[in-house]
Amino acid sequence: MATPTDVGFVEMRLAKVVSLAVSPDEDPSCFIVLDGVAQDRQLPIEIGPVEGFTLAAALTGFELARPMGPQFAAGLLRASGGRVRQVRIDRLIAAFGGTAYGATVEVEGPSGVEAVDSRPSDALNLLALVPAPVFVAPEVLAEIQARMEGDSPQANLLRRAVECEQMTVGQRPADR
Repeated sequence: MATPTDVGFVEMRLAKVVSLAVSPDEDPSCFIVLDGVAQDRQLPIEIGPVEGFTLAAALTGFELARPMGPQFAAGLLRASGGRVRQVRIDRLIAAFGGTAYGATVEVEGPSGVEAVDSRPSDALNLLALVPAPVFVAPEVLAEIQARMEGDSPQANLLRRAVECEQMTVGQRPADR
């Protein structure tokens, strides 16, 4: 059986979650940034604010008072005796106004190995809690590289996401 790297996939790791405002009057955008393990490559993926908050909390060690979806999924996985073998960000998907990515979570449990379809943000939120390797398809990396070139607002935003520091999550001061 061929491994992901045998077919050109690039092993990456969760690097950070960033939040960027395009302009002062717009809500910020959240991005997961993956870094190459053996190659100098980055993959910024725009995600929703809830997914960004949850992942930033996990990456920075902030304990949530109640479990969110990823904590629930990780608990179910452990309770059923399963484990995540790997995550693959493995395809491009035509989406409203652009391109999105698809992911596959390979889960091993008492009944064998199953491939579970996922959004990258959900798969990577799970990986922050139950570590496993993550691999990215070459066509996904080529597509993001093309989107990051030039001087378009989107290219500038993607490059800023790669350069920014990790988003922090903390408690708000008590209301007075």
